[in-house]
Amino acid sequence: MSTDLSTRLEAAPVVPLIAEGDPAKAVAITRAVASGGLTVIEVVMRSANAQAGMEAIIAETDDLFVGAGTVLTLDQTKSVLASGAQFIVCPGLVDEIAEYCLAEGVPIFPGTMTAGEVQRAYAMGLREVKFFPASLAGGVPMLKAFSSVFREMRFMPTGGISPSNLAEFLKVPSVIACGGSWLTPKNAVAEGRFSEVTALAAEALAIAKGAR
Repeated sequence: MSTDLSTRLEAAPVVPLIAEGDPAKAVAITRAVASGGLTVIEVVMRSANAQAGMEAIIAETDDLFVGAGTVLTLDQTKSVLASGAQFIVCPGLVDEIAEYCLAEGVPIFPGTMTAGEVQRAYAMGLREVKFFPASLAGGVPMLKAFSSVFREMRFMPTGGISPSNLAEFLKVPSVIACGGSWLTPKNAVAEGRFSEVTALAAEALAIAKGAR
């Protein structure tokens, strides 16, 4: 993982997931979470226009670390990197994607939820992975179990994270950051209530600082 990304996650270990096909709204959401103090953004590739949204965010905002999430194939990996993505997040562990990112020096967080997947990631040379879906895959107890065995691994739990359990996850020493879509609620985004997004980001940062 790059020094810049590591430093940012240490300061603000919460990564908002942005799922918005409208580039203008994607930029507005990003500015809202950045105003709340979160500067590492994951734009999830879950719609036809998601990549265009990510490109707009990169072009129209400053001092952010913007990655592409829900990346499923090697071709898609190459495409989002060509569009400016600074890190890759996948729902699962795909060897050819991980190997490509390792060779290119691109930070990648492949999804893992079993000891076998974490061990395979470790054997490939990865030391940071996504833990997904965190709440369904065993939550904090599972992370603690993994950490006792894979002592060099660090995790980014995503899926089922909320203000009510964020601190519990962040108190696990091996957790580098938590990702979540609760920071960008669909109703608030659809109605342009971006001040609510900023408030949620600020709340998450305050929880994180209290946990660390």
